[in-house]
Amino acid sequence: MEESVSRDKFSGSLKDIFGLPEKDWKLYAPLTLAYIGDAAYELVIRTVFVKQTDCQTQKLHHQVTSLVSARTQARMIDHLLPELTETEASVYRRGRNSKPYTKAKNATMQEYLKATGFEAVMGYLYLCEDFERMNVLIRKGLESLKEEQSC
Repeated sequence: MEESVSRDKFSGSLKDIFGLPEKDWKLYAPLTLAYIGDAAYELVIRTVFVKQTDCQTQKLHHQVTSLVSARTQARMIDHLLPELTETEASVYRRGRNSKPYTKAKNATMQEYLKATGFEAVMGYLYLCEDFERMNVLIRKGLESLKEEQSC
């Protein structure tokens, strides 16, 4: 119960303090979903590393940046696709099929587009305030990366 109160406080306080209107997520452009999803995903990853490890910020930064890269996000979404709901898969396709104005420095265009789709899903879940689902998918994605390394 306390956890749901905290969740309501966070999303509720954003709405109340900033006077944010309710908006149907379908009205957001896929690149807008990816924009907010990129930040939400990175915040989750940073939080996990800060709470799990006690090391220098330079080391934290190196670990985090390896997981928020387009290449890593593309690998994660490849594993997560079967886990996505119909709506999440639709959001992913919209993000993947978007026409981004930039290109990743260290990823192919295909990886970059997959990562954009992944970020769009994160943005959709964040804006819908489904933080639990977002965290579950991120955890499964991280686990899939560990499994890749052990094979």
